[in-house]
Amino acid sequence: MRVSVVDLGVVTPGESEADALAASLEFALAVEQFGYRRIWFAEHHLSRMGAAHHPELLIAAAAARTSRIRVGSGAVLMNHYSPFKVAEMFQQLESMFPGRIDLGMGRATGGPVVDIAMQRDRTARQAVDHSQQVLEALAWLGGRFPADHPFAGNPLVAGEHTTPQPWLLGSSPSSAELAAALGIGYTFAGFIAPAAATSALRRYREAFRPTEFGPQEPRAMLAVNVTVGEDDRDGARLAGSPKGYYARLRTQGGHSLVPLPEEAERELTEQERAEPTTIADGRWPRFVAGSPATVRATIEQMADESGADEVMVQSMIPRLSDRIESHRRLAEALIG
Repeated sequence: MRVSVVDLGVVTPGESEADALAASLEFALAVEQFGYRRIWFAEHHLSRMGAAHHPELLIAAAAARTSRIRVGSGAVLMNHYSPFKVAEMFQQLESMFPGRIDLGMGRATGGPVVDIAMQRDRTARQAVDHSQQVLEALAWLGGRFPADHPFAGNPLVAGEHTTPQPWLLGSSPSSAELAAALGIGYTFAGFIAPAAATSALRRYREAFRPTEFGPQEPRAMLAVNVTVGEDDRDGARLAGSPKGYYARLRTQGGHSLVPLPEEAERELTEQERAEPTTIADGRWPRFVAGSPATVRATIEQMADESGADEVMVQSMIPRLSDRIESHRRLAEALIG
């Protein structure tokens, strides 16, 4: 199975963002060694939980330290940026690390402070034009503007070159439809909307039409939050961290840290601790956890039901040593 990872730059309680960023780069080296296909970095702003604010910076740093693994964004939030800026940035990364860069595009609100602070013109109402933003970025990368377009005839770089691999990230049927229409790869955030994953990924495959922007065949990826312990009990213990974070969000707001497992054990209610981490009564979990064998069975069933040909693993394991061990166990179970 093709397995990749997305890194949030999780900040360990008691440590700094500088520590978290150093850990992200160490983590990139580890997952390359374990055989993961790609590592993507998230974009979160004004977040105490994660230090991955600008994926482009971590992409450059991680790609310089690794040699084989693909490196990309999970995702650049296109609603905040000029498509030209995004395309030029990722084309330059691709020129620095040919054949290894992924441009994962998405959209999200960062809350009222971030959404306003990211705007250059704060008197204008933000346009809802996600599909146009993505299409323009793709046109810049491929030099595919119509002949009468004002941007035509202005290549980003001179001479022969490779381009970053484009992906659209989403958690709704509309994102699946857009990725299929554009003919690019699609990643569904199963940790956000697990109940909608199967229908969205199947719809993407059914509606996919090849274009000049992407591959001739659909690329369907499922993103899942995963924690792998030595056994089921240890996996459940480690999964307390993501469960505890979302419980804190409900009570403390968006500036919460991801708790250590022992902190989560004290804070979670019995009902929160008992939230399923495997498929129960046909319902997918928000957090997949357990022993290597248990997690493998769950992920294989998810991939089979959704038609995903690649799985991207998100984790919210605060200690780097635990995070690396979880991914080592998963690699041995799924990659071999």
